[in-house]
Amino acid sequence: MKRIRIAPSILAADFAALGEAVREAEAAGADLIHVDVMDGRFVPNLTIGPPVVAALRRVTRLPLDVHLMIVEPERYLRAFAEAGATILTVHPEATIHLHRTLTQIRSLGVQAGVALNPSTSEESLRYVLEELDLVLVMSVNPGFGGQSFIPAVLPKIGRVRAMLDGAGLQEVSVAVDGGITPQTAPRVIRAGADLLVAGSAIFRAEVGVAEAIRRLRAG
Repeated sequence: MKRIRIAPSILAADFAALGEAVREAEAAGADLIHVDVMDGRFVPNLTIGPPVVAALRRVTRLPLDVHLMIVEPERYLRAFAEAGATILTVHPEATIHLHRTLTQIRSLGVQAGVALNPSTSEESLRYVLEELDLVLVMSVNPGFGGQSFIPAVLPKIGRVRAMLDGAGLQEVSVAVDGGITPQTAPRVIRAGADLLVAGSAIFRAEVGVAEAIRRLRAG
């Protein structure tokens, strides 16, 4: 079984003290930092762009897992890569030529991921499997933090893992994002996830960031 990795989502952090929040997460044992980029079109919210990614790159050695919830992500791949992104994840619905976009990401020296919304079938992955480093299964509808976990996605996590393993791609990570808490984490881990993205459950946890990460990883 793969080691369970934790990616704190800065969407739930204090943006007035973002650098400090990221440093605290790194010191607490986080494996990656998850950065949600929203354009107000693909999702009903606006967040950040390459300058913030560049600022985060200066304050942490951790990989920056940049989730592009934007239309035509191919227009901005180079900017995010140059800002310091380690992983760029796109949605199939947001780009006309998914395979081309994934190969473009990799050509920039960045790992490539695909995110599946709750109602998006894993079949959209079938013909791009060889271009993937990560599959992000959304367990909420994207756009806002603090939402409740959608249990109906659990079987999809297992099907994605089986699809990757069947193609000999055991090294590709299956991440889950949305409503991840100490209560839901064991369920997604059992379903086949090895990377948990969590915002409120880490940055707003009463037990503190380090203990919150420990509890999530313990599953």
